[in-house]
Amino acid sequence: MKDFRQEYGQYAIVTGASSGLGEEFARQLAAAGVNLILVARRAARLERLSAELTRSHGTLNEVVALDLLEPGAVDELMRRTAHLDVGMLIASAGVALAGPLVEHAVDDELDVFTLHGAVTLRLAHGFGQAFAARGRGALVLISSSIAAGAVPFQANYAAVKAYVLSLGQALHYELKSTGVDVLVLAPGQTETEGLGKIRGIDFDKMPGGAKMSPAKAVSAALHALGRRAVVIPGAMNKVADALSKHLMTRGAAARMYGSIIGRALTDEARSEA
Repeated sequence: MKDFRQEYGQYAIVTGASSGLGEEFARQLAAAGVNLILVARRAARLERLSAELTRSHGTLNEVVALDLLEPGAVDELMRRTAHLDVGMLIASAGVALAGPLVEHAVDDELDVFTLHGAVTLRLAHGFGQAFAARGRGALVLISSSIAAGAVPFQANYAAVKAYVLSLGQALHYELKSTGVDVLVLAPGQTETEGLGKIRGIDFDKMPGGAKMSPAKAVSAALHALGRRAVVIPGAMNKVADALSKHLMTRGAAARMYGSIIGRALTDEARSEA
């Protein structure tokens, strides 16, 4: 693994750092000697993580308790970190729903759309611009292994993750000449706290065997950074991606996902379908 501090800068911003992939990115980057700016809504969790990583790795960490769905939150994050040598942005904050779209509150679906779409765009634009001006940096965006297809019962989530995938691949090309590396991590089912909280679906009923550990997904991303535009960790996830992209029509992929996810809907979600 490369020396991220030397390559990009002293600090990495990690959004969604209080749990899941964000927390794991923070742990692996701290182990590599990178100082952290930990961003999430839950300040107490961030403070505990910051103290733990300082004890274990000697990193100098900052805690920024922010709800990125609030207007002006990205601007506030940039203002509060402008004095630091920030060289990496890990945009891993997320939220998801499962079940029939029309049975969800539109404001809840708009939160999914905004956090994964508009907030990711604001982060990539603001920090991408800053990194390009200084001639080095790295952006890591989080998509999904289902981003290549239309996915019933996760229709909005899959659609906005397709946007993130396209955005990141394009930025990988655009920013390469400026010294900025861009990577999209597109994981499948990952054993995180957030996965268990997705309303409407029982992931234990989904095929594909054991869920991937966050450590494996994050390690794959950090090893691919600067080498590839997209990383899809896990053999089954790669197979699903290939099926959706190359071996099935879009309609057939939608029927496949609809059947698989439909069988995993909770009783509450199934009664709404």
